[in-house]
Amino acid sequence: MKNFYKMLPKPFFALAPMDDVTDTVFRQIIAGLSRPDYMLTEFVNVDGLMSPGRHNLEVKLKFSIQEKPLVAQLWGKNPTNFFNIAQEIKTMGFSGIDLNMGCPDKTVVKNGCCSALINNRQLAKEIILATVEGAGELPVSVKTRLGFNQIDLSWHEFLLSLPIQLLTVHMRTKKDMSKIAAQWDYMTKIKQLRDSINPDILLVGNGDVDNRQTGLKLAQQYQIDGIMIGRGILKNPLAFSLESDQWNQYSITQKINLFKAHLDSFNSTYNEHADARLFKLFKFAKLYLNGFNNSSDLRQKIMTQKSIEAVNKILDDFMTNL
Repeated sequence: MKNFYKMLPKPFFALAPMDDVTDTVFRQIIAGLSRPDYMLTEFVNVDGLMSPGRHNLEVKLKFSIQEKPLVAQLWGKNPTNFFNIAQEIKTMGFSGIDLNMGCPDKTVVKNGCCSALINNRQLAKEIILATVEGAGELPVSVKTRLGFNQIDLSWHEFLLSLPIQLLTVHMRTKKDMSKIAAQWDYMTKIKQLRDSINPDILLVGNGDVDNRQTGLKLAQQYQIDGIMIGRGILKNPLAFSLESDQWNQYSITQKINLFKAHLDSFNSTYNEHADARLFKLFKFAKLYLNGFNNSSDLRQKIMTQKSIEAVNKILDDFMTNL
């Protein structure tokens, strides 16, 4: 199996993993509008996948061929589970495995996972080595932050000494969450570390990138291999396009029909469980139903509904009265 990262154009662009956002439905929508060079799944817990509750998490690994190349993002804290799940992932059609060592969620961190691994480097190393062994020829990458409570470039130096293929850095610390501007100037020092330790490891930057134009400027300025866009996609589904400003030209009908397509795909993907998961769709309402008269009222009305059928009826009635 070839390392698909090595075949990507530079700078390449990726859709960031976002829990309860980048599921197979949303990835298909983005792939049809402005395809990035690769995408990542939602966070998938390896310890949960190796437990009796596995069936509740397997849906996070659903994907369609149009989403490829697709990287499975894993998190947890048991190296043996990372090894076992990596062995499974390589048989499922994924293009790579990414290890979440950056999520700042308090509950996750308290449990010793994700960004907590910045302060537990022995466990981080064991997880990486176990995943690499289990993944075989499948490339393994890490997504992390600038540090835990403060900037700590020794963490990146440590990661770059391990057998990973790609390192993505969200340019904030765990403590920063998303409360301050991404500190991109630290990328210069991280790149110097990469170039001196292992220039074969691809380096990707993430944080406050709303569109491709901004990403291209950052990639050129810091001479890095790729850019990852996260929350920017929730402002503009054309964020990966060179003509991302065209989203502002979409008509009310176009935006509503796109939301309806999202609803229909969600319904067919989750079947009898779709209505119970409807709350997961409400975060997308502001993306599609925005920038026109009465859009706020329409969103508020939709967010009180209990079924996809009811939401569709509201949207149809709204368009009839345009």
